[in-house]
Amino acid sequence: MLDLKRIPLGAAIGLVLTALFLIAAIFAPLIAPYGLGEIVGDVWAPMSSQFLLGTDNLGRDLLSRMIFGARTTIFIAVMATALSFSLGAILGFTAAVVGGWFDTGMSRFVDLLMAIPTLIFALVVLSVLPSTLVTLILVMGILDATRVYRLSRAVAVDINVMDFVEAAKLRGEGKGWIIFREILPNALSPLISELGLRFIYAVLFLSALSFLGLGVQPPDADWGGMVKENKDGIVFGIPAALIPAAAIAALAISVNLVADWVLNRTTDLKGGRGNG
Repeated sequence: MLDLKRIPLGAAIGLVLTALFLIAAIFAPLIAPYGLGEIVGDVWAPMSSQFLLGTDNLGRDLLSRMIFGARTTIFIAVMATALSFSLGAILGFTAAVVGGWFDTGMSRFVDLLMAIPTLIFALVVLSVLPSTLVTLILVMGILDATRVYRLSRAVAVDINVMDFVEAAKLRGEGKGWIIFREILPNALSPLISELGLRFIYAVLFLSALSFLGLGVQPPDADWGGMVKENKDGIVFGIPAALIPAAAIAALAISVNLVADWVLNRTTDLKGGRGNG
């Protein structure tokens, strides 16, 4: 069981912040005081009891836009991270176990993709394809899968030569058993750590694409797009662009704190079992 009293302060802060972001994303229509595109006041109105975070460049409630933006940002980042890990880990493990021409071909193909700057590659692809949610998830997930592939293959190569894997091969176990029952459980610690980093990267990558105009398209809201919409207000001392930027930073820090704690906890548990 999870002992709440033994959670480090940093991890507890990360858990609370991450939970708040998830609650806002899941229950956005119920929490948001106004609609997503509803114009309710003057342009860049200051913070008040009616508009807790003020209004944006069109007079929409910034708090409501932030809440709906959390839903879009977190949903796309989660789906892209899930795709990148499913694709990258399976291909990386398979390449390490199968070896030969498959390993060589996959590794060279991944090297080719990684040689192209990710942001430039995404901008070229998204300038041709429509910027729908599905397209964003596929582009982000496939590009990020190359990083997961390299890590998964490196970890799997080391595990694949261990005694318990050799014993499974001598028992006649198939490659599917080796990958999912022998290698995957023993590769979880580095993958869990990388999972948090990849999610943070997906959030930042999506925000960059939206800021450049090729991410989430209006009238939908995401935090990167909100920074772009309100960036001109910074000159006049209006914080409408800084609030979503701060939310991006807070989400990245909170998820990283949780990922570090989970990694340390799983490592400690493995060490305890090994000593026993």
